[in-house]
Amino acid sequence: MASFKHPTPFISGKDRYPSGEVHVIVGPMFAGKTSSLLRRIESEVDNGRNVAMLKSSKDTRYAIDSVVTHDGIRFPCWALQDLMSFQEKYGHDAYRKLDVIGIDEAQFFEDLYEFCCKAADEDGKIVIVAGLDGDYLRKSFGSVLHIIPLADTVTKLTARCELCCKRAFFTLRKTQETQTELIAGSDVYMPVCRYHYINSEVVTETSKNVLESVKCNNDSLLDVATSF
Repeated sequence: MASFKHPTPFISGKDRYPSGEVHVIVGPMFAGKTSSLLRRIESEVDNGRNVAMLKSSKDTRYAIDSVVTHDGIRFPCWALQDLMSFQEKYGHDAYRKLDVIGIDEAQFFEDLYEFCCKAADEDGKIVIVAGLDGDYLRKSFGSVLHIIPLADTVTKLTARCELCCKRAFFTLRKTQETQTELIAGSDVYMPVCRYHYINSEVVTETSKNVLESVKCNNDSLLDVATSF
């Protein structure tokens, strides 16, 4: 019987890299997205792969040149206004040697879809993305949901509702600001379950009263301290 041999596919210069991967980590604030991303990145480092971490230059809450979890764990990173400029800034030779690219706070990058396509499909990189899938109105935030069709895996994390300790799927804004992008921490946001999100007017008023109470107590302590 004659043997059959599959034809060797033509490989152009554009296709010289192996195919890459895209992994997406989403969830509300305080769900551990950055922690999960850093565990993945550190695992890749332990396996001998070359990695680079990226984040939006808009996020300066904890550090400018590091990705930092709410618990204070940090990893050095490139803070960028856009992702497509990374290859040139990093250096083409250095970029060619990269195996894995981590992206934190991905919702702030307008060119996220374009970058993931190029990095994974053309350049053969493993791209691990972490970001909010929804804003405080439970609407799509940035381009994170746009890359779901590109993803090899999607991980949806949950937090713990601050009011009842049940699983929290949503991010509640405790202040009256209405702009979509309002970069802040627990002073402005809290993770909540569906019940407490739906009853958010009561929750927001309660949070406001708590914050005002804390402020009054701090002011009272300051008055006492300055009276001596």
